Amino acid sequence: MGQPRGHRHPEPPLLVACALGIEQVALRSGGGVRGPVRVLRTGMGPRAAEMAVARALGPGGAPGAGVIASGFCAGLAPGMHPGDLVVAEETRDADGATPCSGTGVLVAALSRALPGRTVHTGPLTGSDHVVRGPERAALRAGGAIAVDMESAATLRTALCHGPRPVAAVRVVVDAPEHELVRIGTLRGGISAFRVLRAVLPAFYEWHRSLLLPRR
Repeated sequence: MGQPRGHRHPEPPLLVACALGIEQVALRSGGGVRGPVRVLRTGMGPRAAEMAVARALGPGGAPGAGVIASGFCAGLAPGMHPGDLVVAEETRDADGATPCSGTGVLVAALSRALPGRTVHTGPLTGSDHVVRGPERAALRAGGAIAVDMESAATLRTALCHGPRPVAAVRVVVDAPEHELVRIGTLRGGISAFRVLRAVLPAFYEWHRSLLLPRR
């Protein structure tokens, strides 16, 4: 049945932003969430993330939504392995740092959803290009534990559209000892894809704990 005019359902209050189609497929296919969650594919790079998130949170969108940037990342710390989780304490890029909300809550929720899976916490840095070799070492020397192209832009843009809880959770797809040759190898059903399929219930738990009590 159609809704009466003027009684439309609001936009989902939790927005999970990712760059790639394969990330969106993983996040959507995991299931286990009955609440209002939207998985938004932004496209690759910080500029694409900024534009997509601005559209989603702008007029007619979801102005009060909590936002999580998710998907794959490159690990920078020795000992990281594909399939490890990264929960950002803050995201960084050339425009500054954005503190994340409820990191401890999110780590606990992910640990319950993925028992035995390693969860790393620390700064997640942004780049406008794929980072390799010596450049990764330089980012690590600056304190970052992982790098991706969209998280910092996603969270900064979200907060430009009003106060809200924000977080970034990434799954390591390559690391210093396990460097990815090309993004196409992700399609082989590797560990990182399976982990990404399992995170959405933890995201929803985080969102409920931080957002709903404010209402």
